[in-house]
Amino acid sequence: MNIGIDIDDTISETYATLLEYAQKYTIEELKRSPIIKSFNTEDHLYIENMHNWNENETARFWKKYYEEIIKKVNIKTFAANIIKKLKESGDKIFLITARWNLKDNNIEQITKDWLKENNVKYDKLIINAKEKLKFVKENNIEIFIDDSCRNCKDIEYNSNAKVFIMDTRVNQNLEDEKITRVYSWPHLYKEIKKLKEEN
Repeated sequence: MNIGIDIDDTISETYATLLEYAQKYTIEELKRSPIIKSFNTEDHLYIENMHNWNENETARFWKKYYEEIIKKVNIKTFAANIIKKLKESGDKIFLITARWNLKDNNIEQITKDWLKENNVKYDKLIINAKEKLKFVKENNIEIFIDDSCRNCKDIEYNSNAKVFIMDTRVNQNLEDEKITRVYSWPHLYKEIKKLKEEN
């Protein structure tokens, strides 16, 4: 099967690293309280909403810390091992990420280096995928995994892919019986095996 997988907060633990940097930036550079305001989000670009940054403050944050954050994020437990198992069973792995290149860096190369360091096997890497539905259709993706409510709903209702949402702190507001919530990579692997057996 062709399996499309998001990277941030699906394969990697991006939220934890991103939050620490956002707190540091808010306290040290913006000289403001780091108290996180409550909010609901449809997307995973949530950090500016949490800290109530304006557009300029958000741009400054990403320019200063984006590359460092991408290099430092940890991989989720069992992710590399299970992706390897899927590849060994004949599945094709498409990594579909909204990560984008900035003027002063090459996020694509940094991402490739990170994937290699963490032994994540894949067939194709697609970056700057803001509208993931397009890439799901172009690559005939049959299973799609992401942490973004918006991406999951878009793909569930506009493609033939079976959609799984990786549980995170910021996607709790998604309640959709067509989208299967998974809480770990072993849970995801169990659900994929079950799906294959049913087909």
